[in-house]
Amino acid sequence: MTPSSRPPITRRQLFGLGIGAAATGLLAGCAVPGSTNVNRAALVPAAASGETIQLTYWAWLKDLQKVCDVWNAKHPDVQVTANWIPGGNSGGYQKMYSALAAGGGPDIGQVELRQIPEFMLANGLVDLARYGAKDVQDKYDEAAWAQVSFVDGVYGIPQDTGPMGFYYQTAILEQAGGEPPTTWDEWKVLADKVRGTGKQNYLEVFPVADASPFAAYAQQAGARWFKVDGDEWVVDMTDDATLKVADFFDGCIDEKLVDTSAGAYSPGWYAACASGRIAAVTSASWGDALIESIQGGKGKWKVAPMQKWSADGFGSSAIGGSTAAVLANAKHPKEALDFITWMTTSKEGVDAMIKHCGIGWSPAKDYIGAQREQPSAWFSGQNYNEDVFAPAAKEQNIDWSWSPVTQSAFTSLQNQFRRKITGGLKLSDAVELAQREIVQSFKDKGLSVRTAS
Repeated sequence: MTPSSRPPITRRQLFGLGIGAAATGLLAGCAVPGSTNVNRAALVPAAASGETIQLTYWAWLKDLQKVCDVWNAKHPDVQVTANWIPGGNSGGYQKMYSALAAGGGPDIGQVELRQIPEFMLANGLVDLARYGAKDVQDKYDEAAWAQVSFVDGVYGIPQDTGPMGFYYQTAILEQAGGEPPTTWDEWKVLADKVRGTGKQNYLEVFPVADASPFAAYAQQAGARWFKVDGDEWVVDMTDDATLKVADFFDGCIDEKLVDTSAGAYSPGWYAACASGRIAAVTSASWGDALIESIQGGKGKWKVAPMQKWSADGFGSSAIGGSTAAVLANAKHPKEALDFITWMTTSKEGVDAMIKHCGIGWSPAKDYIGAQREQPSAWFSGQNYNEDVFAPAAKEQNIDWSWSPVTQSAFTSLQNQFRRKITGGLKLSDAVELAQREIVQSFKDKGLSVRTAS
């Protein structure tokens, strides 16, 4: 399916009727930067020729300073210092919000793609379109850029993304008499075959405690959970696409075709993969590094394109991904934009980010990184990044948008999904119950909202 162009969301629509909420508080226990909108102020002028400036970047990437040092060596007038912070919802975002509220904070902050709307609602981000970001739009994958652009504004630069594929153990599929599936229906047939190889054997897990995979599957099926109508948010989680995915996995759980005891990349999952009890995982490009931690797995795994919901459906989806966003109190937004564009699109920057930080998929349209252009001995000599993930990054549902209540939405889904295991609640009913809670989360922020039906 060819990605379509979604009607973009305006910042006015993002606020809905709840601008008062942005001024009085968005996050529990976290002050918000008040009602001042830096994007209505005059442009911050670029530094004078010969002037040396300092930029700071707060992120949870390991060894990010080594990337900054590559830049610093060739740009003596613009020096960048990286400061490590905890992962976003583990304290990093609260640290950023608190700094913004106090009138400070870094020039650049690592912000996940799905958190951009919440930072926008808090007046926390610089609109980089005012500083020339649209001039570099063509350097990035369309799906990645769609997550940071809102009508005439650009509120972050994609730093890494997570296009998805199907990782599998070749010997187990051969034992089951199956091949990598091209559709989800074929996936279900394969799951049944793998179950037939042993009572403890499964093709994959379905994690009820992590809604990220379910959201990715719904996104691939064509869902669009959040959109706007005038000044009103519309929540549409009981659409045909989402319910199709819910019913599919409801059946898989009832037929005991998936393991629900643990999520991917948990200790139990690693042990099950090592012993041959888990055959595969549908996951993001960054999963390769985690899969390489499976004991004795070298040469036993390969990667195939993600299975589709229909023959003409989207070829992939995405999990994860983050941006380098310029925060509202940045003293040098133009220079910050120059640096993060270099970091995410130049060969020097992309290679350094992969080497030192181990970033997920590079969002640069024309360069995946030298390291990822090579065959992998661990993955059976396959050149899977070029064969699988490069096409996958261009085969996604770009109509998908996140909202200012993403984290609470995931929490609601996870709480309801657990009831499938503890009380037999249908996943379609779980989604409907979660939607009610998510609508209330919008209202709690003072936003105007309704459901699509």
